[in-house]
Amino acid sequence: MIEVKRRDTESVESLMRRFSKKVQQSGLIIRTKKRRFFESPKTKTEQRSDALRRGKIRVRKEYLRKTGQLSEEDMRSRDPKIKALIKRTIRS
Repeated sequence: MIEVKRRDTESVESLMRRFSKKVQQSGLIIRTKKRRFFESPKTKTEQRSDALRRGKIRVRKEYLRKTGQLSEEDMRSRDPKIKALIKRTIRS
């Protein structure tokens, strides 16, 4: 547990600054975030299916780029319309 005692002539702001600095140095925030957002490791089957899905997306993007339906700028875009265009034939 982190404890900071107020000095005689210390302002509340400097006390808070010292406390937050100690919290950061202790690594408490990082540990709690890791615990809060923990994801169990994927199984081999999940890893394979994700890799196959990414491969299909890559192939589809390349096809759309070569046929002129997708520009280089669109390749990096996160626009939902472009994502829909890419995923349209992947599901089949």
